[in-house]
Amino acid sequence: MPKPEKHVFVCIQNRPEGHPKGSCTARGGPALLDEFRRLFEEKGLWGRFQVTSTGCLGPCEEGPNVLVYPDGVMYAKVTAADVTEIIDQHLMEDKPVDRLRISEELWG
Repeated sequence: MPKPEKHVFVCIQNRPEGHPKGSCTARGGPALLDEFRRLFEEKGLWGRFQVTSTGCLGPCEEGPNVLVYPDGVMYAKVTAADVTEIIDQHLMEDKPVDRLRISEELWG
């Protein structure tokens, strides 16, 4: 497998219902992962980019979280509706989606 230009990590950490931190799974992480995979397939992006599920990225209260490497850009409160914008703007045009970036206090 060739080294991807960018690697997207989608948090699907799960915690018991009522946990004080919550979880990215409860907030829609699996749907995000599915949407990334669907669009990667639809747009023929596999190989150029990679998407991987991951456990906790840290700021659980802000989830679901998505992390893009090698850029080190973390997105918070991402919805399936945001996935196209992340792909088209960040992955394809190398311009992070500022409105989705996690706050500097949490990742900066």
